[in-house]
Amino acid sequence: MKVLCIGHASYDISMVLDNFPKENTKYKLKDKVECPGGPALTESMLLSSWGVDTYYEGVLGRDTYAALILEELKKRGVNTKYVKIKETIETTKSFILINKQNASRTLFNCTLDDTGVPLSEYDFTPDIILMDAEHYNLAIKACEKFPNAIKVLDAGSPNPETISLARISNYIICSKEFAEMTSKRRIDYQNPDSLKEVLNTLGEMFKGQIVVTGEDKGCLYKIEDKIKMMSGIKVHAIDTTGAGDIFHGAFVYGLTKNLPLEKCLKIANIAAGLSVKTLGSSNSIPKIEEVYKIYEKNR
Repeated sequence: MKVLCIGHASYDISMVLDNFPKENTKYKLKDKVECPGGPALTESMLLSSWGVDTYYEGVLGRDTYAALILEELKKRGVNTKYVKIKETIETTKSFILINKQNASRTLFNCTLDDTGVPLSEYDFTPDIILMDAEHYNLAIKACEKFPNAIKVLDAGSPNPETISLARISNYIICSKEFAEMTSKRRIDYQNPDSLKEVLNTLGEMFKGQIVVTGEDKGCLYKIEDKIKMMSGIKVHAIDTTGAGDIFHGAFVYGLTKNLPLEKCLKIANIAAGLSVKTLGSSNSIPKIEEVYKIYEKNR
């Protein structure tokens, strides 16, 4: 199967601190990691690394960071034919502060202006479109051109573009923030009724399968009219950057193998859990063999 990943690409610079920084203070950094990141980009790298025929479509500037991103994509085997290079912009950079005390991260994005980017003339037909709503025009046109493709949305922020794409997606894998703000209901993991209310409300709004990711809580979903929680694997977290992106990519990998929903989610949960043991976003993509090893032990 062929997968087209459309959306955000960035060059990530992660800095590890002993605790969250105080204002007007100087810090000497011992640990710093640089690597490509961004949801759609990381997802494309995971899928290609795991043997899936993968294409990435997104927007970069013409600069050193773009060259580093393209080099890593090609090293991982991702088809970059549909990457847009815009001369008048700088490639998005993300500066990430990682708190060593609790593995939380604070992210600053220097975003680009992607207006005026030409649409693609594709010379292949994707079986799956995985998108994150960063480049809405590119995503919506691809969905219109390939109506039979399975559409998977990485729904992070509840903005109008993301909600529009959610309405035409077969799978909406969303953050807790998206689920709560879109449904106008709060998720309380100690209160099963709140979980039911959120999923039922989202189910009335969108036709696709809803999955809510909850970081260390695992994922929340509805199957055969039953509300279920699938716990994440227990690991010592170092850096959670990119874990959600890796969850999405691994989920789509399961779809390419025609696995049922819960098996796709299990693979995604394991991959995301393994990723937090390593610094960096795309750096933390686990090997498929490592994922399957844990998967087989917990079947």
